[in-house]
Amino acid sequence: MKKGLVLEGGAMRGLFTAGVMDVFLENNIEFDATIGVSAGAAFGCNYKSKQTDRVRRYATRFCNYWKFCSFRSWLLTGDVFGAKFGYETIPQELDIFDEETYRANPMDFIVVAMDIDTGEAVYHTMPTCEGDDLAFMRASASQPILSRPVKIGGAKYLDGGMQDSIPLKYMREHGFEKNIVILTQPEGFVKKQMKVMPLVKLLTLKHPEIAKALYARPDMYNEQTAYVSRCEKEGNTLVIRPDAPLGLKTVVHDPSELQRVYDLGRDVATRRLEEVKAFMG
Repeated sequence: MKKGLVLEGGAMRGLFTAGVMDVFLENNIEFDATIGVSAGAAFGCNYKSKQTDRVRRYATRFCNYWKFCSFRSWLLTGDVFGAKFGYETIPQELDIFDEETYRANPMDFIVVAMDIDTGEAVYHTMPTCEGDDLAFMRASASQPILSRPVKIGGAKYLDGGMQDSIPLKYMREHGFEKNIVILTQPEGFVKKQMKVMPLVKLLTLKHPEIAKALYARPDMYNEQTAYVSRCEKEGNTLVIRPDAPLGLKTVVHDPSELQRVYDLGRDVATRRLEEVKAFMG
C-alpha cells in the first residue's frame, strides 16, 4: 500500500508545516512520495533531504533581510521572495542543502506549478534540486503578480496553487491509498474571492489564464477541502491542521512570529503522533 504526504501552500504559514514535518522526521515517519504546492514545495524538499529544523533556522535568520522577502525585493527584482538569494545563496552558501541525501532518498518528491499560457496544472517529479527541477520548485512557490513567471523550456510557470491547492486527488489517482495532508488553515476555513480581482485582471492582461484561475480559485479550494474531509471520514486520509487561524501575512519580518507558528506545528504533530503512527501502520 503506497503512502503519501500532501503539503498545501500558504506563504509563511508554511512554518506550521515545517514544524509538523520536523516531528515526523524525528520519529522516522516515512512516505513513498511527498507532493508540495507553493510553500509546500519550497519547504517540502527538506523532508526528502531529511534536514530537520532547516526551514525554521533560515526563515527566522533571514526574514529581516530584504533580499529574502520584502516589497523592496519585489520592486527591484520582480520577486517578493528573492529568487537568487532564496534558491542559490541560502542553499549553496548560508544554510547548505543536503543534495546527496536528497538524491539517495527513494521517496519521490513532486511539485505542482501552473503553465500560465494554458492554465493547466503541471506535476513535476524532482529527482534532484538542481537545474529544471529547482526551477519547477521555484515556479510552484512563485505567487502571481508578486513574482516573475519562471521560464522552463518554452513555457512559463507560476504558483501551482492557482490550479491545485491541495493535490490529494492527484495522489489517490496515482495509487497512493493512504495519505497524510498537512493544511495551514483551520477546520471550517472557507476561501473567499479577493477584493482586488479587477486590479488582478488589469495586471495580468498578457496572461488572462492567471486571472481566470484566481477568479475560480475560491470554488476550487473549497471543493478540495470538502474532498479532503470526505476522504478523512472514509479513513484513507489523516489531516493535520492548525487549531485556529495562524494570523500571518505574506511578508513577515518578525522571527518570533515565525517561531510561534513553527512551534504550533510541532505541538499539533506531537499531540497526534500516536495517531499518525497507527495510521501509517
